[in-house]
Amino acid sequence: MQFIDLRSDTVTQPTPEMRQAMAYALVGDDVYGEDPTVNALQDRAAALFGKEAGLFVASGTMGNLVSVLAHCGRSDEMILGKQSHIFRYEVGSAAAYGGVHPNTLEVRRDGTLDLDAIRAAIRPVDEHVPVTRLICLENTHGGVSGAPVSAGYIAQVGAIAREHNLALHIDGARIFNAAAYFDIPVAELCRDADSLTFCLSKGLCAPVGSVIVGSHDFIRRAHKIRKSFGGGMRQAGILAAAGLVALDTMPQRLHEDHTNARTLAEGLSRLPGIEIDLDTVQTNMFFFRLADDAPIDAETLTTRLREEYDILSFAYHRSGRSFRFVTHYWITADHIARVLDAMRTLLVGTSVGIAAD
Repeated sequence: MQFIDLRSDTVTQPTPEMRQAMAYALVGDDVYGEDPTVNALQDRAAALFGKEAGLFVASGTMGNLVSVLAHCGRSDEMILGKQSHIFRYEVGSAAAYGGVHPNTLEVRRDGTLDLDAIRAAIRPVDEHVPVTRLICLENTHGGVSGAPVSAGYIAQVGAIAREHNLALHIDGARIFNAAAYFDIPVAELCRDADSLTFCLSKGLCAPVGSVIVGSHDFIRRAHKIRKSFGGGMRQAGILAAAGLVALDTMPQRLHEDHTNARTLAEGLSRLPGIEIDLDTVQTNMFFFRLADDAPIDAETLTTRLREEYDILSFAYHRSGRSFRFVTHYWITADHIARVLDAMRTLLVGTSVGIAAD
């Protein structure tokens, strides 16, 4: 990549092996169920996650929307985190297209929702209130520094869902990062979930796409909803081929991204003008803040990193002083050293008039 791009792991580009697989992929009409490469990806994903079937979709947002609408009808309610991607960054699509009402709870620092709060949010049988149908979790949780959520916690939420005849969906955009953190198979993290969406186009480095997994009945409903959103992609095996390579080659190396994120965060923590909670740095992303007395503002920092050092970043929160850095396949240990040198020059050099060490 031309730049050291720390804005997100969505910026990853396909590897040479993926590009070769895409060039020679066997294809067919996926709307007819005849694309062999798409079928292979869906079957592989279902097996990896211990589910009956899978469905290839264009994006994680589409995967979450299709899943929510496959579980809920109009005026039904889903319980989810106030900081979750589904609630914050998916354009209110479940409400806009499905009439599904969100009941939001605060997300804790570890990416979980309070179990008692979940129980309390489940609606009683009453003509004045919507019917609770679904609980949504996120793993890892991008709203709280990529916090990995444990299989034990998910099992507890699953028990609540079964007790109240609810479905449990996991937005697993970065579920493989959680599995790498806990050093367990991804299937263990979704054993108690009725459905899960995971992204191929983030840490797994494929150019496009996500996969939904669940039961045969759920996937049949999801398939029809995908079609209604224009998600029948015909000869999509060209894209699915990269996804198959991603599943074969990327999950086992994600710990390298975690190590790089940790090294970067620890290095930043030693610089003046940086506020960071190292306890939150567990996977491949973290937040930090420029202190109020930092010798440089966020806009200037972003501009100088880009123009002088070929480093891409941006202020993440409305305060304009908070950043999120995300590591991925195209960020190496050498890049981490270069970023720290640049940050040291811009912060230490600016504040005390000396060059970087």
